[in-house]
Amino acid sequence: LGAALVVGVGIAGVVLGPASAVPTTAPAPAPAVAATGPLLLVPVDAPQAGSAQCSALLHDLPATLTNGTTPLRRRQLATPAPPASAAWVSDPVVLRCGIERPPELTPTSELLDVDGVQWLRVTSDGAATWYAVDRADVVALTLPGTVGTGPIQDVSEAIGRAMPARPVF
Repeated sequence: LGAALVVGVGIAGVVLGPASAVPTTAPAPAPAVAATGPLLLVPVDAPQAGSAQCSALLHDLPATLTNGTTPLRRRQLATPAPPASAAWVSDPVVLRCGIERPPELTPTSELLDVDGVQWLRVTSDGAATWYAVDRADVVALTLPGTVGTGPIQDVSEAIGRAMPARPVF
């Protein structure tokens, strides 16, 4: 019984993380409660998450993202879920809308245009967070190292339908 308690506390520590851990740059997904259960996401600062554009984007996101020949299905988020967030089954793939512009974005940053959406790539700990930076509300899409760039195209299409473009600077 004592060993089970120690293991349970250890798992809870890994899943929940320290209470003071607040990401400062690229928003990263939290560990999943279980591979098939609701996904626990760490809240991040997203001052525009309640905007009409973020709501429109969340409504327009596909239920499935493309990853080569493997479809990534939308994942339920654990309650309380951060506003304007979505995830898909994998390691996981996480989208957040209405976050602050990344500090890595400068006038000389190299951007990638995907279906008319300007993306900035920021890497951290084997994952890449792609920021759509040419909309009134910044969208972040975090892809683990095990997922290719296919989801960026699917999300770009949804962003193009839901959020009008604007100049990056």
